[in-house]
Order: sequence, then structure tokens, then C-alpha cells
Amino acid sequence: MVTITQIAAALGITPSTVSRALSGSPRVKEETRLAIEQKAAELGYERNIMASNLRKGRSDIVGVVVPRIHREFFSNVISGAESLLNEAGYSVLICQTHERFEDEVKALRTLRNNRVAGVLLSHAIGSSDSAHIRDILGRDIPLVQFDRVFSDLPGAKVVSNNFQGAYEATAHLVAQGYRRIGTLAGYMSSEAYEQRLVGWRQALLDIGRSAGEEIVFYDTIVPETGREAAMKALSAGCDALYCAGDFSALGAIEALRSCGVRIPQDFGIVGTANESFTALMTPSMSSLALNPYEMGRRAAEAFLNGDDGTIVVPMELKIRESSNHSL
Repeated sequence: MVTITQIAAALGITPSTVSRALSGSPRVKEETRLAIEQKAAELGYERNIMASNLRKGRSDIVGVVVPRIHREFFSNVISGAESLLNEAGYSVLICQTHERFEDEVKALRTLRNNRVAGVLLSHAIGSSDSAHIRDILGRDIPLVQFDRVFSDLPGAKVVSNNFQGAYEATAHLVAQGYRRIGTLAGYMSSEAYEQRLVGWRQALLDIGRSAGEEIVFYDTIVPETGREAAMKALSAGCDALYCAGDFSALGAIEALRSCGVRIPQDFGIVGTANESFTALMTPSMSSLALNPYEMGRRAAEAFLNGDDGTIVVPMELKIRESSNHSL
């Protein structure tokens, strides 16, 4: 491995001059810098990134922590963030937590130990509070949260207008003539799911409809739990569901159709996230679009600008067959 000292010896100059030239210092004359860069290339010199990071106290890497990298929503957030961060000279290191608290702790510690310039985070369902994030990152590593956020943490937060979106989706089901509208509410450890639940409840209360706990089905974010909850909803007399996620809505549709319930004639469904499969399945699924690419870009922009505060990205209701009662 070629060192700075070897380059200096080959040119008959001091190692400190070589070091300054390779780090872009304006204190080195242009002709000297070019000679050093040429000799470094000839000898096959490679910069020791880790040592450089130690000297600077940080790297040019931004960590992005997501629950599941294969989910279309999170992959699009990463794409949006990376497009802006790369333009600004940063590389992106992606960690996934698989929704587990212990994996989130491990990811954050890894990023801290690698002296990342900042962290973009959407917390795992298994993380019930923010104490571990504050303890690991401290005050030295800038944090931007997106989608799933803890409001008590400092730094920017990029979120969807979850309350308004859920309210609009529920009001749509009411307008389509459905009478008893339950919800697959997700996990209350996430403020995003909590706000969607509040939006669903307020839409029903505003028109004098029941919004009791007997038609709220918690811990539902995957098809398996969606299937189980849909059967309970049917038994509770529901004829429609607002689902806080598309995957639970998918499970609900599968379960209802398997027992002869017609969708949307007998039962209406609206999901959340507008995953690509929603438009392709039969019946096609109505869903709230979250605009994840824009969310990623806004999160990266908040990091680059050092913003603090809450940034709200609009949602859009995509009405398809699963909630169109007129079919």
C-alpha cells in the first residue's frame, strides 16, 4: 500500500506538503499539486478514507435507516434522498431493521462508529420510544426523521398528512354508501398509524357514526394479520374497512373473497401507501398515495440545509374498484 511518505520521497518534498495537496488545500501551489497528483496516480496511491474521517471527526456518508428495504415505499424514499445527497457529494449507507428494536440499535451504533455526517431514520415498529436514538446519536450527529417519527426528538421531521388522508379515505367510504366502517389500524407505537386512526375516528364522529374499539383492529400491517382482522370485522358487522397500510388491506381482500364476500358490492376497502400492486390486482385497490420519492428528497434537503421543524408531504386518494360501491 503506497503511503504519503513514499510519494514525498519520490518528489523530494515533505509528507505534509503531499498531505495538504491531496486534501485540496489552497496553501499548495498549482504546479506542485499537479505533480503530486500525477505521482500519486503513477504509484497507485489510494486515500485512506477511514483515517481521513478520524481526522475530520466525520465522514461524507449519510446513513439511511428503514424498516424494510424491499417495501416499495421505503425504496422510493431512499431513491429520492440519494438523488439529492449524491449531487451534494455524499454517499448513502442503507441499514434495515426488519421492524426489530435490537436491529435498529445495532444499525445506529454502526453508523455512529463510522462517523456518518448524518442519519435519516424511519423507526421500527419494535421501537416504542426514542430513548435509544437520543442515547446513541447524541447531539453531534444530525438526525432527520421521515414517515415514522418521534415528536420528542430534535431535528427535522418529514411526514405525510396522515390525519387528513385517513379522514378523506373514510369520508369516501361513507359517500359510497357503506354503513359500518372499521379500520385495520396498524401499530400505535408509530405516530403515523396513530394519526391515521384519529383521522378515521373523526370522520365517523363528524357524521354521528359509531367509531368504537370493537371495530378497531390493531397490530395489522402484513397480509396475515389483515386476513385475520377482516374476518373479525365481518363478524362485528362491518361492511367496509379503512386500512392504514396496503399489505393489511391485501390480506383483508383475500380473506373476504375466499368466503364469498363480493368487493366492492358487499364490502369496501381502502388501503394506504399506493403500492404498485394496488392498481394491478382484481379488484383494483383504492389507496392513499404517500409520495415517497418526494419525501426522500425533502428529508435529504432538510439534512443539507440544517432545517428543524416538521415538513408535511400531501397524500392523494386513488379511487379504484375496491371502494366503488356503484359497480
